[in-house]
Amino acid sequence: MLTTITNFRKNIFAMMEQAIKYNETLHISTKDGNAVIMSEEEYEGILATLELSSDPKLKKKLIAGKNTPLSECVPESEVTW
Repeated sequence: MLTTITNFRKNIFAMMEQAIKYNETLHISTKDGNAVIMSEEEYEGILATLELSSDPKLKKKLIAGKNTPLSECVPESEVTW
């Protein structure tokens, strides 16, 4: 969602609630620049993705897993944790 700082000030509670409940990123424009507000859940997800992607070996395994045909995967019911 894109909004101005003035509109954000008027609707801060509703907009923050929307960001938190629906993981909707808010883009707020001001005369001096722009800001982004997102839920903590979305932020933590981005950090986790960056951490996983920063390990070259793990990144290679993740890409290989993503490219594995579903027919070659183990059914979820057979996975033990």
